[in-house]
Amino acid sequence: MPNSWPEPSEQVKDLIRRGAEIASNPPKEWVAELHDATLAGAIMQGIAADPTLAELVRQSNMAAMLLWATHNLRHPGARVPPNTDDEALAVARDLVRRGLDLHGIDSYRTGLNAAWRRWMELCFTLTADPDELRELLSITWHSMSTYIDDTITAIAIRMAAEHEQLTTGTNADRLATISLVLEGAPISRVRAEQQLGYRLTGPHTAAVVWTSGDTSDLDAAAQALARHAGTPRPLTVVASASALWVWLPGTVVPNSSDLARELADHPEVRVALGRPGDDLDGFRRSHLDAGSAQRLLTRLGSPRRVARYDDIALISLITADTGKADEFVRDTLGELLTADQDTRDTVATYVSEQFNTSRTAERLYTHRNTVIRRLTRADELLPRPLAENPTGVAVALDVLRWLAP
Repeated sequence: MPNSWPEPSEQVKDLIRRGAEIASNPPKEWVAELHDATLAGAIMQGIAADPTLAELVRQSNMAAMLLWATHNLRHPGARVPPNTDDEALAVARDLVRRGLDLHGIDSYRTGLNAAWRRWMELCFTLTADPDELRELLSITWHSMSTYIDDTITAIAIRMAAEHEQLTTGTNADRLATISLVLEGAPISRVRAEQQLGYRLTGPHTAAVVWTSGDTSDLDAAAQALARHAGTPRPLTVVASASALWVWLPGTVVPNSSDLARELADHPEVRVALGRPGDDLDGFRRSHLDAGSAQRLLTRLGSPRRVARYDDIALISLITADTGKADEFVRDTLGELLTADQDTRDTVATYVSEQFNTSRTAERLYTHRNTVIRRLTRADELLPRPLAENPTGVAVALDVLRWLAP
């Protein structure tokens, strides 16, 4: 501990503890403002657009905030050790993998500015004494800014040591080649195929596989994808610490329900699939489709484990404004919105089976009379009879399936 580190008075120590107690369980608007600040700017644009990397940044934000608050609860005003936990290092590694090197770590400084604004507002509610307030602001600014400087320095040192390992080797070379192909850079097909060990001619179906849990589950999910597509040689690239990019040669898109069942033993893994595409253009477009499906699942907080682009294209348009989407669902479904799941599933299946009760009963493995009773009940609950608005009801039920509870 440096001798020059300031020692707060006992009154200010008590004020810091009180403030740190609030900061250790921050209001939602504080957290949202912090996340928005750290993910803003041109440098972080690529990270913000990637749900897995953006989530890593958010986790790192929370860890950094809680470490500072917790340390000040125990030792108010003392120097806080740098934040070098797993989330912070994972973000830094992924910045290197994406070619952003260490520049993205400067997002800590934008996060500091957002956190300081909120902390300063809080300080003005803790005391009205001008001398206490002056000391409180001076001590805590010194503490916060030094904490961030120390964290940036510590991570930069760690990343400098790992930089060569992270930017060399087979996967790094393949990821660099993939990036060139996806960006349409002037790399020859022959060279790209040699570096990837994968033919870029013919049809491809892309997938993004990611997890918020054990990263060892990612390989199991990629293998399941390959089995369902009937291909023994997919192209798999580690895109980040918690995500894989996969390309399956061929036009077979795995069935969402079957794949979700196979991934039941890996509950944190999720999969987004693009549409099949041919040649280099199809290789790119299918990957962009998969990325769109991934972003939709993340944006909606959807409980669904597997998403195919064909299944979410309309949902993506409708839910672009989630407030309007909620209003559409409520207005269209009325009391059916809170009805039992069997009734809602029967209505959706009935519409998809072109209003045929016999086929609906077969698909739901239930009796035809049960289907008719459920449809009658649905008409009682809907603002308008199903026959008058079948498309709207079907779309609203589909939106409901993708939204978080």
